[in-house]
Amino acid sequence: MTAPARPHSQPARATFAGWLGTAIEYYDFAIYGSAASVLFTKIFFPATDPVVGTLVSLSSFGVGYVARPLGGLLFGHLGDRIGRKSILVTTLTMMGISTVLIGLLPTYATIGIAAPILLVILRIVQGVSLGGEYSGAALMTVEHAGRQRRGLFSGLMNTGTAAGMILANAIFLLITRLPEDQLLSWGWRIPFLFSALLVGVGMLIRLTLQESPEFADVKDEGEVRRLPLVEVLRACGGRVLLVTLGTVGAGIVFTMATVFSLTYGKTELHMSTSAMLGVLLPAAVAIIVTIPLYGRLSDRIGERPLFLAGAASMIVTPFVWFALLSTGNYGLMVLGFVLLFVGYAANYAVFPVFFSQVFPISLRFSGMSIGFTVGTIAGNAFAPTIGAALLDATGGWTMIAVYMAGAALISLIAGFFLRENAPVRGGVVASEVAA
Repeated sequence: MTAPARPHSQPARATFAGWLGTAIEYYDFAIYGSAASVLFTKIFFPATDPVVGTLVSLSSFGVGYVARPLGGLLFGHLGDRIGRKSILVTTLTMMGISTVLIGLLPTYATIGIAAPILLVILRIVQGVSLGGEYSGAALMTVEHAGRQRRGLFSGLMNTGTAAGMILANAIFLLITRLPEDQLLSWGWRIPFLFSALLVGVGMLIRLTLQESPEFADVKDEGEVRRLPLVEVLRACGGRVLLVTLGTVGAGIVFTMATVFSLTYGKTELHMSTSAMLGVLLPAAVAIIVTIPLYGRLSDRIGERPLFLAGAASMIVTPFVWFALLSTGNYGLMVLGFVLLFVGYAANYAVFPVFFSQVFPISLRFSGMSIGFTVGTIAGNAFAPTIGAALLDATGGWTMIAVYMAGAALISLIAGFFLRENAPVRGGVVASEVAA
């Protein structure tokens, strides 16, 4: 089908809106992960055994990911029924409110067990909203961009991951310079409250966007599915599973590098949080630089080769990363992060295009949301907790690297079987598949 004419500014605006939403998502992700790693044990989850306290605190990080499939099911269904734009406004609002409320919560010392309970509830609300956020942002970007520049624009959108993480950790680095009593009493709240400013800017951008032209075509032609959630599982269930498996490698690598590394640096390398962030943040610039380049390359050679190459690299680089971290040499430690991130970026850069294009337009939001959100449970959700448990059980990093490499191998195998625009059965319009 032929997309209707659209203002030249809309692809750029859709990309920026998607970038900002992704940046906010990973800003919230990094802030919560960092706080759970080094602060929430004292603020919300006090325990006699520090290992138990850390594991419980990191588990609260994972709860938000467990809630994501609910958001994926709900917002994926609605996104294929009523459109992408309205869902993106809703998810951004939910995400912003829940994050700011975390920054306003009383602590365990103030209200006891109610504090961690409220924290987990707000983390669940975050998770539900994020269940539709990334897929919706990716689809708005890809469907506005057109076929010739979809890799470039989706790559630019995906740099929001690193931008949000860098901003979050830069702010976290600043607040950790506060005296400990001030940090634990009010300083930890600043990053969560700052999220309100980001959400406000994001809302202004999203309200001015037009609906995705490809979804508008489907709607105009009367091809909106009545039960897209049911139909995508019936017609494309295998693809949903492959997207789920394809997500886990990059999810685990990114989470271990940006969240677990803070715990590892503190317990094994005897480095302060600020010193570890001083290694992580410069290296993360490699993600911002390489993802758009990979996206542009995918417009030339296709998304699948880059996805496979990135997954293959992540089988090897965790071992290199840990080995270089163990040297204690600043330059070699930064190099370890850079090598890990460059391989990760090749894989992650093509997520929006590669995963969205395996589904027909009328089922695309549902299919991508379910696959991606379930994949984040297997990947991102409990990776820090698993890493901490493996470290405690083995006393070294080898099994953690094996865990990361195994996840990358699973994604590599899934990528071999995942095909863009393959025929779809189950009554889906043929013209959608070729759109």
